[in-house]
Amino acid sequence: MNKTRRIQPLPFNVYFLPVLLLALAGFFDSIYLSYAHHRVYTDISYDSFCAISKAINCDTVSQSPYAVFLNIPVPIWGVIGYLFLVILILFAGFDKSRDKSGWTLLMVISAFYSIYSIILAMISNYLIHSYCIMCIVSYVINFAVLFYCWLIRRRFSVDRFWRGLVSDFVFFMALPRHQTILSVFGLSALLVIFLLPPYWVIAPEHLNKDLPHGLTETGHPWIGAENPELTITEYSDYLCFQCRKMHYYLREMVEAYPDKIRLVHRHFPFDNQFNPIVKDPFHVGSGKMALMAIYAGKKEKFWEMNDLLFSIPRGAMPLVEIAEKSGLDARELAWALKSQLLKALLANDIHDALQLGLTATPGFVIEDEVYVGNIPPEIINSIIE
Repeated sequence: MNKTRRIQPLPFNVYFLPVLLLALAGFFDSIYLSYAHHRVYTDISYDSFCAISKAINCDTVSQSPYAVFLNIPVPIWGVIGYLFLVILILFAGFDKSRDKSGWTLLMVISAFYSIYSIILAMISNYLIHSYCIMCIVSYVINFAVLFYCWLIRRRFSVDRFWRGLVSDFVFFMALPRHQTILSVFGLSALLVIFLLPPYWVIAPEHLNKDLPHGLTETGHPWIGAENPELTITEYSDYLCFQCRKMHYYLREMVEAYPDKIRLVHRHFPFDNQFNPIVKDPFHVGSGKMALMAIYAGKKEKFWEMNDLLFSIPRGAMPLVEIAEKSGLDARELAWALKSQLLKALLANDIHDALQLGLTATPGFVIEDEVYVGNIPPEIINSIIE
């Protein structure tokens, strides 16, 4: 006579420990991403370990405007979200009843996290055109957490979905210790949200336009020392994040040492309509922004226009507003975009940049030496000291 063998279920901890470890991994992954995001905006020489190529580059993702949501960096939201998830998983994990509570709501929360991962992946693919390795790690974690929550609910819960969802709310809020911990967490999260300094806004509120300025012998705008100890020529693209970060850093250095440092600006837009080495659409509009700056220089308003253009996120500002803020006539500014003379001046800057061997921005020329991306700190320190 054959006897049916009864399959012994695996203990609850076999499911609980992996989902807890996954949530903790997501928490620490978000902490690293928050650290990297902060460094990208505050350290001119920072490159993350996963800045591998144009397609795989965590820094490119951090630099995009999509890395900030509701005026808070996305990785900070990740830290808050994963910590909340860890707290709820611990509450559910220490439930001693046979029919485990909390896992229906946890499944819903992890499903929301997974959908959010899909949205972020689509933004990376279609809008940023670059991927962050550590972000992809978080996507995998979110789907793995969803799977384990679904598995635990199926294995240990007997409630139907909607009834389980309601009972889970009651479970998480019923005990006084749960209420206390969630209240402390909520208050801490609100403090972070409201007190976090906007370090990702790198445009200084006030830049001194009254510093000595003029044109070099070859007609390029400069600002700073009339008899400089150090002259820095920057080749920039107004839609390049690193250019913007370095430009404001150098402008502040010029203001701090106006008798020692001179900054000379030249244009090197990576707009395929203007730059011969750029074959596909890239930084579209940066060439026209350069023409605006060149025209403003003819009206002795170069530095007002230059600083304004660097402050515009992704160049998204109507021409009329640009004219108003820079003190120029909108109709003349529109004419500048079609001027063959101004286009020839821009082409001269691009030609000189290519002659120097520049194939990326920003580029800097200091005493006939060419540097790409940033300036060695010892050069600046030698002047400061």
